[in-house]
Amino acid sequence: MIIQWLGHASFLLISNDGTKIIMDPYEAGAFGGTFKYRPITISPDIVTVSHHHADHGYVEGLPNHFEVLNEPMNKVIKGIGFKGVGAYHDAEFGASRGKNIIWVVTVNHVRVCHLGDLGHELSPIEIEKVGEVDILLAPVGGTYTLGPKETTRVIDHLHPKITIPMHFKNEHVGFPLLPVDDFLAGKTNVVHLDKSELELTKEQLPDQPQIIVMKPELGG
Repeated sequence: MIIQWLGHASFLLISNDGTKIIMDPYEAGAFGGTFKYRPITISPDIVTVSHHHADHGYVEGLPNHFEVLNEPMNKVIKGIGFKGVGAYHDAEFGASRGKNIIWVVTVNHVRVCHLGDLGHELSPIEIEKVGEVDILLAPVGGTYTLGPKETTRVIDHLHPKITIPMHFKNEHVGFPLLPVDDFLAGKTNVVHLDKSELELTKEQLPDQPQIIVMKPELGG
């Protein structure tokens, strides 16, 4: 399978048979132009949405026809497993920013977990619902989501083989977020890729946990 960071919290997963999944598509130029990632022009087969904010749920801008998953559910589409775990965008059970869906997608036996805009640490029940994680797509910028310390504790509970940080401050986002370096401080086994994608199989997952920092495909 291939996983590509499009930018912010949006990722493209491509299965071995070519099925394309976009997770949390964003609206380019949203929020008064402070959101500067380029538009997503990929034609997906399936789209997952963690919540309906412009930087996470802009399905209207995607071309052609596709299936949208935007409610907690368990479903198999084209041999790919989708599990949506209900959570919240804040630490007040949704009172401030509403609900959030954690998506666990199993592509060619690799389990990819996208935390969306998770705003609270996970309970034991939520950890059990998420289950085994191979690749964790985790927000690290704080303010609207978990910050570096809270995300680190979530990682400690889920034990992913690979963590890919997302939803952090860079030149493409004008939000008051922390940069990825705040999350990386003091951590070991960090890999910086000068590209946006990673191709691997279940057998190629690392024996020791890694953090992989990618270059956004649509940032330039």
